[in-house]
Parts: sequence; structure tokens; C-alpha cells
Amino acid sequence: MSDQEDLVVKKENKSIENIDENDEDPDDVDSKDSGKIGSLKALGPFIASKENSRNTVYLSDVPDICKDKPCMLGVDEAGRGPVLGPMVYGISYCPLESKKALEDLGCADSKQLTEGKRDIIFNDINTKEYATSCVGWAVEIISPNTISTSMYRRSKCSLNEVSMDSAMGLIQQAIDAGVNIAEVYVDTVGPPEKYQEKLLKRFPNFKITVAKKADSTYPIVSAASICAKVTRDHALKVWSFPEGLVIKDNEFGSGYPGDPVTRRFLTEYIDLVFGFPRLVRFSWSTAENALADKAYDMEFDEPDSEKPKYAGTKLTKFFKGTTKSGEVIREECRFFKQRHLENVMEF
Repeated sequence: MSDQEDLVVKKENKSIENIDENDEDPDDVDSKDSGKIGSLKALGPFIASKENSRNTVYLSDVPDICKDKPCMLGVDEAGRGPVLGPMVYGISYCPLESKKALEDLGCADSKQLTEGKRDIIFNDINTKEYATSCVGWAVEIISPNTISTSMYRRSKCSLNEVSMDSAMGLIQQAIDAGVNIAEVYVDTVGPPEKYQEKLLKRFPNFKITVAKKADSTYPIVSAASICAKVTRDHALKVWSFPEGLVIKDNEFGSGYPGDPVTRRFLTEYIDLVFGFPRLVRFSWSTAENALADKAYDMEFDEPDSEKPKYAGTKLTKFFKGTTKSGEVIREECRFFKQRHLENVMEF
């Protein structure tokens, strides 16, 4: 690392310390109680208060100007590829005339920013008056459990479908909250043309642009990307293990299948009967292979394939007493015999 790069990192670390110590929103205590995220410091406690086996949706307060002025809205995700942890979808929106606020925030592709820089931008989105007055955001934290069960259930739901449903759900939440959306920019999942067609069918009144690398092209998508990435990072930091494990976040690495720390975690934290803790997306081939190599083989009894024997009279026997000519030759029902009852056609 060069001296110049080292200086930048030190400046960012100092800025993060300032966020923790001096730049806390005075309403943070209230925001925790009311379920509101008023700063970076409130993000972790908010996520920790939720059950991590279920999806969590959070929508910030909508600035008044976003209800009156035509707005642009960006969509992006974080954590699509990892075998560990949630996938987070994020949206961000602001008036078309407020592009300078995004520039002042320093919005850029979250993958090109350090973790410290992302944290600073996220904190500024929620604390700086020039940002809170015109920028809103929302995220959905999609649990590993939801991802895996969706992909494994009888009517399978692919990761692309989970992603698109989340994106459209967040856009709808913004609409329901009163955001005056005019333009939508989306970082694509799968072929851009098919995704755009699906969005236009759902939201025909918006100008919709779906593109690859949209997070590095459109600042509003970059803002959404930052909100999603910071949320996922903090979700991993405060992850609680209902299985009773005590594991620090740095013990499972980045979560990506190629990370040796993640691979070691998958090897060491296998229950030989029940498999992995909920942190793991057990539908990923990386997890499946780790289980196949180490966990106990399980055998399940197959259901009896023989047809059950039926002791009673079959319904089809009722029709066998009629000849081809139409004459009915049928044994009288026992019910009528025992009660000495007869059919009467004429009175």
C-alpha cells in the first residue's frame, strides 16, 4: 500500500470513529424504540431486533419533496453470490432535480468503495440535512432460509425470481408511501430486456431502464447499492445463532464460495445430523458438497407402493346388474331385505 493510499484509509477510519462518538443522531435512542434508522449507529440494533430466519423490510421516512416532485428511483442488491448470510435488495430515490445531493454524498458503485467509505455515505444519507431533505431509501433483508427453501420447494422459485419479486415489492412500497416516481433505474438480474419487460408490465407508467453495471453508471442506483451493501455487512456483524453457537463475524469470512475462510467455516461448523446453522444457504452447491463429504448419510423409508386392500363392495358392482338389452338383474340390497322394503312404481 502506498503512503497516499494509507493516508486515505486513516482518514476514513478517523471519520468512522467520529460517526460512532461525535456524530450520533440525538434521536437514535428514540429511533431504536420506534423502529426507525436515524444513523449508521442505529442500523445494527435495528437488524439485531429482528428474527434473522425471516425477511425484514425497512422503509425510511419519505421527504415531502419526493411526494410532490417527479423522482428517480434506483434498485440494486448486495450478497447475491455468497453461500453465507442474507441477500439484501435496496432502493433509493430523490427528485430528478436533486442530482447534486447524490454527487455531494459521493455515491459510486459500492464495490468500488471501501467499507469505511460506504459507512460514511450511508450515515450522511440519514443525518445530513441536504440529504434527508430529498433522499429516501428502503431495503429488504432476504434471509438465507428464505433463499434456500424457495429454491428447494416443490414449485421451485429461482434466485432470479426471488430477486425480481423483492425489487418490485420495494418499488411498490415506495409508491404506497407516496413517492412520486417518474423514472426507475435497475441493475439487471439476467437478460436486461426480459427484466425490463417484466417491470414495464407491472409499472407501465414509469420510464424504466434496466442495464448491466447500472450501479456504476447511475448515481441513484449507486445510492441503492450502498444502502444494500452496508445493511448486509451489518446484518452479518450482529447475526445471532439460535443454534447456540458463538461465532465472530470474521470467523466465516466474506461468505463467497472461493474464500478459504468461508470454506473452513463450512467444514468445521457442520452438525453431522442436522447440517448447517441458518446462516448458510444450504441450497448452494458449495454447502451441498460440504455436507456430502462429512455429514451422516440419511435413509428415509419409502411409502408402501402396494395398493391398499379394500374389503367393502366396489361401487362398480352396482352397474354390473344391467344386461345389454337394458334388463336389470341385480341382487336386492341387504338394507331393503332386512327391512322388508320394496320398490314401488305405481300407487
